[in-house]
Amino acid sequence: MNVQKRNFIIIWVANFLVAGTMTMIMPFLSLYIETFGNHSDAYVQKWSGLIFGASFITAFIMSPIWGRVADKFGFKPILLINGFGIATSVFLMGFVDSVEVFFMLRLLNGVVTGFIPTSLAFISSQTAKEEAGKMLGTLQMGSVTGTLFGPVLGGLLADAFGFQYTFVITAISVIIAAIIVLFGLKEQKKVKNAKAIQYSRKSILKGLFRHRLMLNVMVVTALIQIGNFSIQPLLSLYVSHLTDAKDVAFLAGITFSAAGVGNLLFARYWGKLGDSIGYEKVLSILLILSFVFIIPQAFVTDLWQLVVCRLLFGTAVGGMIPLTTALVRREAPIDIQGEVMGYNTSFRFLGNIIGPIFGGIVSGFIGISSVFIVTGALFLLGFGFLYYAKRKPIQDFEDFLAAEEQKL
Repeated sequence: MNVQKRNFIIIWVANFLVAGTMTMIMPFLSLYIETFGNHSDAYVQKWSGLIFGASFITAFIMSPIWGRVADKFGFKPILLINGFGIATSVFLMGFVDSVEVFFMLRLLNGVVTGFIPTSLAFISSQTAKEEAGKMLGTLQMGSVTGTLFGPVLGGLLADAFGFQYTFVITAISVIIAAIIVLFGLKEQKKVKNAKAIQYSRKSILKGLFRHRLMLNVMVVTALIQIGNFSIQPLLSLYVSHLTDAKDVAFLAGITFSAAGVGNLLFARYWGKLGDSIGYEKVLSILLILSFVFIIPQAFVTDLWQLVVCRLLFGTAVGGMIPLTTALVRREAPIDIQGEVMGYNTSFRFLGNIIGPIFGGIVSGFIGISSVFIVTGALFLLGFGFLYYAKRKPIQDFEDFLAAEEQKL
């Protein structure tokens, strides 16, 4: 087995473990907050959004920094720092008794939250441009498979043993993933061209914000995450309104996993299709499909209807991250791919920050079901941004960066 294939399998397995265990705690996040005291629904909903989005605040700041470090020293050290760091912070979350301490730990967790985005960047950097979509889509299946089983297992564990043990098991699983990377991953160092331009951070930032396609890809990335994450912290509460069953955490886990099934079935297909007909074209199709599939979720009257809608929604939204990552891979110079992908990840985390807060505010004023309608419009907005970029003349990003560097 060659090194590249071995690395891919190791990263796939590690992503499965990390994504699965991290999503184990998502279905009962709001229920866990309720155990801290006798609080109103509005209080729980507000803090659910804040705590869910807290880790993304520090992750938003750290992603480009980790990316720049990875360009210099390699991706493996960053994966290890993230893995062991996530495990430590999650373990401590199982022993909190107030929303304030929980919030602070989530902020700390964000400093090292980036295992999966870093693994995407690592595989992308060692994959040919022509098959980046297929490879990243296949890799996405690893994290999606984990996401598929994680919420169900987390709901079962929470109902059977309580929330604290679920956090401990999550931490142990992430440690196992980090150990697999430590002893199994063999990073092939990138061969740098001696004549390559040494881009400054300032020129890279200017290039990203002035290059039409890259800027719009970053904005679309943020809008995708806002639309996807605005409802997630509230989903268990929405499920509880649709059923009188006692095992709400387990049913919420199934609802979470429904989108994962759709992800799993189509992520590789969308990536492969993007390789064939163009990433922008496929991404535009998925933005429209996401809008079509998210709106009906606001009008369901039974839990099974919500599960079906989440399944359809997952078939569309699951292909977007591999496609945006493949777009960045196609455009960015090899020597700065880690940093450029770090900025793209920052826009993802920006969407993760805004989404839960936005969803909490909207649900507080006009109800949880309205969140689906309001955020559905964001997918249309993302389509508009991408359509605008496609209609304009093509700009070579590497030439664009070189011109920016010469101006400094």
